[in-house]
Amino acid sequence: MEWIGDPIDLGLLDNWQRDLPIVPRPFAEIGRELSRPEAEILERLKKLSASGRITRVGATCAPNSVSASTLAALAAPAEQLESIAELVGAQPGVNHSYERENHWNLWFVATGPDRRHIDKVLGDIERQTGLRVLDLPLVRPFNVDLGFRLNGEMDRPLTPRPVRKELLQDGDNDLLQALTSGMPLTERPYLEISATLNWSEEHVLERISVLQDAGIISRLGVIVRHRALGWRSNAMVVWDITSERIDEAGPALAAHPGVTLCYERSPVEHVWPYRLYCMIHAQARTKALDTLTQASLLPELANVPYRILFSNRCFKQTGAMISRQGAAA
Repeated sequence: MEWIGDPIDLGLLDNWQRDLPIVPRPFAEIGRELSRPEAEILERLKKLSASGRITRVGATCAPNSVSASTLAALAAPAEQLESIAELVGAQPGVNHSYERENHWNLWFVATGPDRRHIDKVLGDIERQTGLRVLDLPLVRPFNVDLGFRLNGEMDRPLTPRPVRKELLQDGDNDLLQALTSGMPLTERPYLEISATLNWSEEHVLERISVLQDAGIISRLGVIVRHRALGWRSNAMVVWDITSERIDEAGPALAAHPGVTLCYERSPVEHVWPYRLYCMIHAQARTKALDTLTQASLLPELANVPYRILFSNRCFKQTGAMISRQGAAA
């Protein structure tokens, strides 16, 4: 069921999932847009966070732009699923974890400063659980960072921008870690971040602007928990398509109404043949299935086998681990 908030909360969540003002007092700027005082905006965001409707106010980064990540899965015995999910979620850099309807029933994202860190995390999980881990690294994204509007509509998919990694400077990873972990909900959040980095506030604001323009920061704003806002039918669909067809099928699937994310990932030979992934978020299972039916009729996906994996539970959802000095909270 769709969450019903008052008009100010709706304005905060609908309009500020990206493009958070990069000014010394961003919440005062938002308050001016909504005709509310800065203190009220901060209090509302704190309440939305405490209620679980938002995870944080901060940044998301373009995949693999400043850190490494992979999608992974385990086939956990049903009676051990919760304890294994707790073990997985405790690993440094695991930032998303879901139960999905499949033999491979525990899916998670592992992040870290480099691929060596990812390999260690996956190896530790295998040793501690005695289970095989499917490692499904990203090849390329076709759309990213879709917002969830409370009126039941979806934001327009965002085509990934070119990422200009050459604009990264020393210290940027620590700044990005602070932003992805969650900004302080205070009058001068950038000033507080600058104090932890021993930078000036002006330098923090400048670097955030540069990193956003460079496509490294893909989104800066309110990060919502879609389930708590009514988007509870979350389905990952995997398509067994040849690599030769992905160039056309990926963009077509990404542009289909109701498809929220779309990626190409590496398959696992003889175990998991799927290369093309998409996410469908809907307010009811029937709506998600309708979206999938229509997507499967795309000419670019003609006769392509697929599986749909609905999620039953979210065990963890936080920001990514970027810097060696800290994982996201």
